[in-house]
Amino acid sequence: MFETLLSIIFVYIFIFLGYLAKRIFKEEMDRKTLTLFSVYFLQGFVTIWGFSTAKLSVEHILVPLYYIGIIFILLLPTLFIAKKFIKEPKERAIISIAGFVGNTGNIGIPLGIALFGMESVIYTTLINIANVFVVYILGVYIYSRGSFSIRQSLFNIIKIPIIPASIFAIFINITNIVIPPQIQEFFKMGAYAGIVLQLFLLGTFLYGIKLTALKKSLFFTVMSQKFILVPLATAFILSFTELSFFVQGVILMEMITPLAVANINLASLYECKPKDVTSLILLSTIIFIPILFILSEIINRFYL
Repeated sequence: MFETLLSIIFVYIFIFLGYLAKRIFKEEMDRKTLTLFSVYFLQGFVTIWGFSTAKLSVEHILVPLYYIGIIFILLLPTLFIAKKFIKEPKERAIISIAGFVGNTGNIGIPLGIALFGMESVIYTTLINIANVFVVYILGVYIYSRGSFSIRQSLFNIIKIPIIPASIFAIFINITNIVIPPQIQEFFKMGAYAGIVLQLFLLGTFLYGIKLTALKKSLFFTVMSQKFILVPLATAFILSFTELSFFVQGVILMEMITPLAVANINLASLYECKPKDVTSLILLSTIIFIPILFILSEIINRFYL
């Protein structure tokens, strides 16, 4: 458990650096510029590098399919309920998607290694890639619908470079194209830069955030989704599958990770209350710490 917490602490040092940079340089540290650079330049590297770390097989592909399937099962009734009961478009967008977009990469991958060992990397990598598709297709559409028309929201999906980058990466993987070591290192450098920038960007958004300004109804709804509805529904659905307990545990862990930093990218890009989204990410990260102890005990008892 100490190693797990230590891994997370070192990861979130980059968040502190982002906060410190914004505190020192104020308006000179422009959040929108960092967001554009991350979304349109570096996130494609993260995806391509992720696919290059493991060879896909039929068995492996089932895991992200289950992950996406569970999200869809939970997302559809959420969209219906949010549309029916929440009138404010931007708040409705946040409630519809934020709780389903977890930090499967920056937190999920190192946490998987700490809890399950290196055997989990192939699964956490694939789940993270599946999450990329959820974020940059459903997430782009739902967040942009908070401010844009349906037509413009669909166009916003096409503009995100990470989608063609993912298709390109899948093509390379399944066609067994050999990537020279120098190019692999190039992709790895870009991916690490993308991950660090995501954490740094979160830190810049944390500066000046007033948690008291966050609506209690928004907080309780999203946190209930993330830490009660999603894990319970995931455990229930997975109990009917033939997946091994080990794989089920990895999927469950990924479903409980704190809200993804990508939520900030999209909320900022489409002007959908990025400060509220940042507050939710910060609070979900704080709440996740004690949950981590419970999660570790459950995994050790039932899934290992």
